Amino acid sequence: MSTIKDDLRYTKEHEWAMWDEGLVVIGITDYAQETLGDIVYVEVGEVGDSITAGDAFGVVESVKAASDLYAPISGEIVAVNDALFDAPEQVNSDPYGEGWMLKVRPDNEADFDELLDAAAYEALLEA
Repeated sequence: MSTIKDDLRYTKEHEWAMWDEGLVVIGITDYAQETLGDIVYVEVGEVGDSITAGDAFGVVESVKAASDLYAPISGEIVAVNDALFDAPEQVNSDPYGEGWMLKVRPDNEADFDELLDAAAYEALLEA
């Protein structure tokens, strides 16, 4: 069973989001990394780029497949996890920690509350 953390919010596309000092940290869920298999490449936007909720902000490639990454919220990218370019396997080994992808300054903080909570995400996986 995939790990679902109670303190995060989730999307139907299997991204997670977390508040961190006024910013939203974004990554992919444990379920997503398990489904993809061994991650070999991560590409995301750059600092200063704007992302829009529901739109692709990057791609992750595994030995099995490539998958678009979808923004859980709209805002400006203020940090990118550059370590993933040299060590994309961190997404597999620590998807909720060292495998984070972006930090975003949200356009509208209330959008965060529209994301799935842990119980709703778990129900989605069980459906």
